[in-house]
Amino acid sequence: MTRIAIALTITLGLAWGAAEAQWIRYPAPGTPRTADGRPDLNAPVPRTPDGRPDISGVWQRIVRPEDRAPSVGFTDQNLRVLLPRGETVPFQPWAEGLYTQRFAADGAGSPSERCLPKGILAPMLPPVPFKIVPGPGVVVILFEESNRYRQIFTDGRPLPRDPQPAWWGYSIGRWEGDTFAVESAGFNDSTWLDKAGHPHSDALHTIERFQRRTVGRMDLQVTIDDPKAYTRPFTVTLPLALLPDTDLIEDACENEKDSDPIADVAKERRGADR
Repeated sequence: MTRIAIALTITLGLAWGAAEAQWIRYPAPGTPRTADGRPDLNAPVPRTPDGRPDISGVWQRIVRPEDRAPSVGFTDQNLRVLLPRGETVPFQPWAEGLYTQRFAADGAGSPSERCLPKGILAPMLPPVPFKIVPGPGVVVILFEESNRYRQIFTDGRPLPRDPQPAWWGYSIGRWEGDTFAVESAGFNDSTWLDKAGHPHSDALHTIERFQRRTVGRMDLQVTIDDPKAYTRPFTVTLPLALLPDTDLIEDACENEKDSDPIADVAKERRGADR
């Protein structure tokens, strides 16, 4: 996990000349540390004053070696690699056909190509950090990718009965022992569940369970229930690593420039100059 944080720091430092100004390296107060001053990622779970696990921090998915196996295909951002061993995605026929088509095209045509929101699961799959910020009555998740955010209300409100379908849906959260459980619904059908192309319908309903194991490790279980697209609910698990002593940086989505002929010519010239 330490290597993940180091790799992230190096990558961001090369990509952004003003890295120091964006708090890429800043020792966070309150972080448990080893004798040499490094963050102690194996320390016990930190807790809030009311005794609940503190799930705040900058997090990123841990991509395991098996997630990048040749059999996985063009991307490890695929729900298949997050399923329990031996399980398969329980497609409805139309959803399987659409997934097969998208996968064969290496994910071409995804909403993110047009700088549109990814929804609640797909943004946590790439090697890009996100930040969990608990507050009174709401938990906010800030996504570095495209500078987007998501709100999870914890003030006791129910899910809306007749919501306007939304890219991020509507989310409410509650504590179940040491697990932070989030229920979401009210989605439109325009996002993909992952880069590989798993679809969903407007009937999508999800339950997320955040379980912090140590200072540096948290598991996120996501149950996907969409009877229009899948024959039964199924659950995937994302292992998450804390990125200590760092913070998010600015990001700008400019993918729409791909349709600009002037930009296309400039891209070709840059390629010819290499």
